[in-house]
Amino acid sequence: MKVNTADIVISAASRKQYPNQPIPEIALAGRSNVGKSSFINKMIQRKNLARTSSKPGKTQTLNFYIINDKFHFVDVPGYGYAKVSKKERAKWGEMMEEYFAEREQLKATALIIDVRHKPSEDDQAMYDYLKHFDVPVMVIATKLDKIKKGQRHKQLKMIQEVLEMEEEDTLIPFSSETGEGKDKAWKAMLSHLQV
Repeated sequence: MKVNTADIVISAASRKQYPNQPIPEIALAGRSNVGKSSFINKMIQRKNLARTSSKPGKTQTLNFYIINDKFHFVDVPGYGYAKVSKKERAKWGEMMEEYFAEREQLKATALIIDVRHKPSEDDQAMYDYLKHFDVPVMVIATKLDKIKKGQRHKQLKMIQEVLEMEEEDTLIPFSSETGEGKDKAWKAMLSHLQV
């Protein structure tokens, strides 16, 4: 997939701010600090369209990016970061539920997980949550360059088992450093987007 244009459209805090074009969307979900911004930047070959931050929990809105004027990437707030107040977390929860439950343009979600670690309870809850709303899921196992080649199979199998992944959901090993897995990720996304 060749990305010619990619721009941020809006950082939306509620449904009334969502873009109203009837174009398909892929949501990007994951724990704070898992590398969602790096994933977006690698996929679109831009250094810093999505801002990476050393402070986890920085994304507190739904960030809509328009790609090639054909579809949106929607970066949702990272979860599982302890320094955010309960009230703030509840607010994010409501905002995300409204999006995942009601957004007709949403075609699939890329759930980004660190391949080095067992999926957290939050990761498991997010996967189950997406399945509850019948949202197709692609699990992107990122930071692949940080583990030895011989460990890959074991780590990927463990992710599948812990999440109890359903057969129709794809698991894609990915590295934002080397670009490995990028073509597979695009192929999976485009199969849902049908653009």
